[in-house]
Amino acid sequence: MKEIFPNHEDQLARLNKIDGQLKGIRRMIEERRYCIDIISQIKAVVGALDQVQMGVLEKHVHHCVRDAAATKDQAALEEKMEEIVKVLAKMK
Repeated sequence: MKEIFPNHEDQLARLNKIDGQLKGIRRMIEERRYCIDIISQIKAVVGALDQVQMGVLEKHVHHCVRDAAATKDQAALEEKMEEIVKVLAKMK
């Protein structure tokens, strides 16, 4: 069975925004801006990346896990569930 992966196009807008924020942080550092302002921008990027991460995880659950459950292949479903447990264990 060929696995078809979900489309993550909806995360590209967020990633483009993050890219702009990272360039802004680099510029702030080059300009020797106030430390707390830089840290605030870094926290914003981390938060935005967390949103991308959750969006991708949500797609995984709604696409990959659902598809594994639909096949009634218990081993495939267990594998997908174990992937989620492992990735959640690594998240903050």
